[in-house]
Amino acid sequence: MLARQYIDATPAADTRETLPASDGRYALDNAAVQAGERMTALSEIFDAGTMHHIEQRGITSGWHCLEIGGGGGSIAAWMSERVGQKGRVVVTDINTRFLDSLQRPNLEVRRHNIVTDPLPEGAFDLIHARLVLMHLPERDAVLARLIKALKPGGWLLDEEFDVLSMPTDAAINRRETFLHSLSALNRVLEERGVELRFGRFLYGRLRALSLAEVGAQGCLSEGGGGSVVAKLVRSNFCQLRELMIERGYLTAEELEDDLRNLDDPDSLVLTPVMWSAWGRRPETDRIAECDPLH
Repeated sequence: MLARQYIDATPAADTRETLPASDGRYALDNAAVQAGERMTALSEIFDAGTMHHIEQRGITSGWHCLEIGGGGGSIAAWMSERVGQKGRVVVTDINTRFLDSLQRPNLEVRRHNIVTDPLPEGAFDLIHARLVLMHLPERDAVLARLIKALKPGGWLLDEEFDVLSMPTDAAINRRETFLHSLSALNRVLEERGVELRFGRFLYGRLRALSLAEVGAQGCLSEGGGGSVVAKLVRSNFCQLRELMIERGYLTAEELEDDLRNLDDPDSLVLTPVMWSAWGRRPETDRIAECDPLH
């Protein structure tokens, strides 16, 4: 059983200190053997909401769209259908192994690092990213680059987790299971420069960057042991298993106990809140025309 809740709110201002830059390694690298399971779970849980938000931005035939960090490719493939033969979708990732099988005449797969590689200005009607910027210490600079890559009137949709605002709490619901591994996982991610509450700050970030028609919506999902939510959590635990134990953030026994709980149908697991935030580049901006990613 999978339940989904939505939250509409204006997040509070970001008062946290800037996290240190990462050492250049992405903690949840797509090259890992667990990445396929994670991509499948993310798609099943969040794709419907992502598609809804893109549709609300008005995607139509002929649009040029960019997806940063395309992951499993499900959203890029869907957008390619929506923009039709007259449109174009460019989907990028630093590791394109889950994207290379996409064979569509109006879809281009690019290996691309959004922090360091060139990005055109004024090229796209819509840019989408999901669970990318929170992992980048350079996230604010990347947001500014993405806005410059929009056509006047183009839309940016960014979707990021807020990991800390709604933790599992057995005092509220006895079936919610506290997992020691979640605390350990969060510590490892913060060491790599991840902003665990970045989704909550997106609304304010987009307003500060002078986008028009800014809005945000939060979504979270919960499921019992063995559910797709549990599989998402399990994939992250298994990928960072050795690192969490080596750091001394938990024991192997605690991890194994958590993995058993993730298989227990009487347990209840929550995803973090996924904040979807959007804004439009003002029509009055003057920007140079250029060919996408050329």
